[in-house]
Amino acid sequence: MNNTAFHNADILLPKKSTDTYKWSVIACDQYTSEPEYWDSVYETVGDAPSTLNLILPELFLEQDGVSERISTIHSAMDDYMSQELFDEYKDAMIYVERIQGNGILRQGIVGAIDLEKYDFSKGSTSEVRATEATVIERIPPRIKVRQGAPLELPHIMILIDDPDCTVIEPLAEKAASMEKLYDTELMQGGGSIKGYLADSTEQERIDNALTALSDPAVFAEKYNMADTPVLLYAMGDGNHSLATAKEFYEQLKKANPDQDLSGHPARFALAEIVNLHSDALKFEAIHRLVYDVDCDDLMASLTEALGLSEDKESDQYVICCCGGTEKKMWIHNKTSNLSVGSLQNFLDGYIKENNGKIDYIHGADTVKQLAEKHNGAGFILPDMDKSQLFPTVIKDGALPRKTFSMGHAEDKRFYMEARRITK
Repeated sequence: MNNTAFHNADILLPKKSTDTYKWSVIACDQYTSEPEYWDSVYETVGDAPSTLNLILPELFLEQDGVSERISTIHSAMDDYMSQELFDEYKDAMIYVERIQGNGILRQGIVGAIDLEKYDFSKGSTSEVRATEATVIERIPPRIKVRQGAPLELPHIMILIDDPDCTVIEPLAEKAASMEKLYDTELMQGGGSIKGYLADSTEQERIDNALTALSDPAVFAEKYNMADTPVLLYAMGDGNHSLATAKEFYEQLKKANPDQDLSGHPARFALAEIVNLHSDALKFEAIHRLVYDVDCDDLMASLTEALGLSEDKESDQYVICCCGGTEKKMWIHNKTSNLSVGSLQNFLDGYIKENNGKIDYIHGADTVKQLAEKHNGAGFILPDMDKSQLFPTVIKDGALPRKTFSMGHAEDKRFYMEARRITK
């Protein structure tokens, strides 16, 4: 067992008497420009036990009072544990069936990723890799949430490239005979979710199937690449969450050089693995919203830097939404292999010199609405073909940050499981 980076784990779930509709809320990195969404969640949850009290919505990450919010989160974790709110499932993997808001089934398995086999640095050849550039500056404030926290809750989703559906999909036929751990509707158009406990026999089958995928010969034939380090697990969602767990663990090792921390709970991070070939996974571009800048100057600088024009003799483009107008512009001065990379390279430099703010938005209509609301500029980007994910990361390394999203915001992972990260 445990031949690859994905392991079983001691998983905590709220007792079955808990109202799981109020318990389970969406990933903290969603709706960062829509406070009304989170206002509605707080109203729905009220005083009920909820993962809302155990996470920091990133809407608040750079606002005043964030330290107090983090202290409140840690207190809530301690309170929930002292109240014995959780049941613990030892050495567990949980088979998840999520019906998304669009009615499509997404299957996954919740377990733990070994952070010793993960490296988010540029050029990494580890078994677990980032698919997008990791913004180092985004990690320290997230570490503050993890420091002093007895629990972690994952919104991490990791992809496996399993075209023959050997790992996750066979569990569907076994679900009826498995112990059902939860079955609930999800708030705010999130669909519904069920979780089943995988027994030791199924865990062994899962591990064997993952080991087969990691065979260097199989890997080389699949991607037509000889002598290439195996990429078995590619980040889908929660890139900075996993990077934070990794950095926290590395700091723990540095602070305790004389201790053997190989078995410490912080060595692992709870995550869900999902098959890249799932019909539920639709790769969509993540768009850009820039505000608190002079939009005329921004557009003029962008046009000059990237050689924007309405001439279509290019394979890169961006749709610019500014001042109530919308125009598709083709990029002729490319600085990346992807449209998003060329745009992001420019925006990074522009924001550094001219201040302003940039946000990453799911949904073209939302970008247009927010650009008008904030008197800013919205940039709508083309989607990425998901079949190119693994080959691109293997050949070129991590993509530009916030290159793609797997589906709409309401279909992101909802918090349900938790795990102890302290001894």
